Amino acid sequence: MRCLSKKHQKQGEEHGGEIPLPNPDEGTIICGVVRHLGGDYLIAKCLDGVDRKIRIPGKLRRKVWITEGDIILVGLWDFSSEKGEVVYKYGKNEVNKLVEKGVVPKEFIDALSELI
Repeated sequence: MRCLSKKHQKQGEEHGGEIPLPNPDEGTIICGVVRHLGGDYLIAKCLDGVDRKIRIPGKLRRKVWITEGDIILVGLWDFSSEKGEVVYKYGKNEVNKLVEKGVVPKEFIDALSELI
């Protein structure tokens, strides 16, 4: 069972008891972590087939542990489309929901597990 703060409990009640998943919008893309480079950086394989250098921002650095094989939402940088930063890390159940909705193809998840 997941313990939520009062703020998140109220948000969950507004949405029928379920917190909505962040989906990719303009300037964001879903990626899978291929390799940790050390420090705040990692290499991720994105849905468009490009390997990008991704930075973990300070607000997520010690709160969310990102390992190889995780599925993340990446905000692309305006000045360089080859780089970006982590916006959200999807859990295993959330990844299954994204596959059911058709946002992430099952082949992408399988190919990512083979790379690692």
